[in-house]
Amino acid sequence: MPKTCVLILLDGLGDRSHPELDHKTPLQAAHTPCLDRLAAMGGTGLYHAAKFGQPLPSENAHFTMFGNKKKEFPGRGPLEAIGADVPLGKDDVAMLAHFTSVLPTLHNELILKYDRICGTPAEIDGFYHVLENFEKDGIRIDLHKTGGLFSVLTMRGDVSPHITDSNPMVDRRFLSEIKPLDSFRDDPATIRTAEVLTAYLRWAYHQLSNEPQNKLRVKQKLPMINGLVTQRAGQLMPCVSMRDRYGLHGLVIASGVMYKGLAQYIGMSFHKAGDTRDPGHDLARRIEHAAGCVDEFDFIHVHTKAPDQAAHTKKPKAKVKAIESLDKGLNESIDSLINNDDVLLVVTADHSTPSCGTLIHSGEPVPLMFVGGGVRRDTVQQFDEVSVAGGALGSMRGDEIMYMILNYLDRARLVGIHDTPMKQEFWPGDYNPFILEPK
Repeated sequence: MPKTCVLILLDGLGDRSHPELDHKTPLQAAHTPCLDRLAAMGGTGLYHAAKFGQPLPSENAHFTMFGNKKKEFPGRGPLEAIGADVPLGKDDVAMLAHFTSVLPTLHNELILKYDRICGTPAEIDGFYHVLENFEKDGIRIDLHKTGGLFSVLTMRGDVSPHITDSNPMVDRRFLSEIKPLDSFRDDPATIRTAEVLTAYLRWAYHQLSNEPQNKLRVKQKLPMINGLVTQRAGQLMPCVSMRDRYGLHGLVIASGVMYKGLAQYIGMSFHKAGDTRDPGHDLARRIEHAAGCVDEFDFIHVHTKAPDQAAHTKKPKAKVKAIESLDKGLNESIDSLINNDDVLLVVTADHSTPSCGTLIHSGEPVPLMFVGGGVRRDTVQQFDEVSVAGGALGSMRGDEIMYMILNYLDRARLVGIHDTPMKQEFWPGDYNPFILEPK
């Protein structure tokens, strides 16, 4: 039976049907001989990390896929902070923040003109500089650059993460008011956090608008970079490691900062992979690295963001091209895994990303396949959202994927077996030997 699971995660692979693709999804329309070959070798099905129809961001989907509990989820902000090596105390609040271009109205509302905007490295460094050193009512706010115009904003003091976002995420919409979440509307720390962050973002708007570089941009007929928006605040939570809960020594192979943070948060190792303009080449290199680590790790997560990024362009044919590139990369490298009897191969996605419409992510389930010793083989010959719906794996949800991985690694715990005092989902657990009598 397999000893190590290699999970290849094609981020945002799922999609909707499009008229320009003859009413097929990009995955259906793409030429994917390698994915189809793999599907014919194992069991297939559908997967959703939560509820059908519920769109998920990558961090929530991955957290659930890796078998963690909802109450342990810290939020995207802290995961990004950990991945970017931003110091974060257990009581600090962290959230995503980035520069934007905004327009004030006659009633002093702010409209998001451009959520994504470009600036030179020198400009960007100057904008960060003018937003340093803000403190109010005993709360300190710091902005930590993570890449270009994107950053992590931290709040220290008597603070709470239970506040709304200010970023509407869609151009030409009003920035949203920062308020306590309804269940925390009477909590003093949450009220104070919302008020101080509001004051900071107002201050940031005026600081940026008066920055000489922005006045120069106006003369150059470039949009001002005069707004800062925030979202997905969170706080560190107690979390059981993957090793203690599932008995797996895990590795994440990815390029994004968040994935490094997630790996560290749940006790997995991390290998930073590089991104080029050839996603298939990048995936092949990651799979080659994974193949060299199967004797060292029990669970290896290989990640590519290419389908998700292509879908965000809202061009279905661009996503088809990205998928076909990944399939070529798989074909170049996958034999090192499927020819190894010790490997259980799992291929799926974290969520669907539609190549049309206004949704950022959508709630359709994604295709899933298991390939390896003992896996039930079905009659599915193509790997796409429709073909796999009749596969032997059925419709899997939430942390069921992790339990199924344990099952095919022959590590699944029989319900009712208690060989350890702590709750562990793998078998045999971390128990001490029985002693006949003390010496």
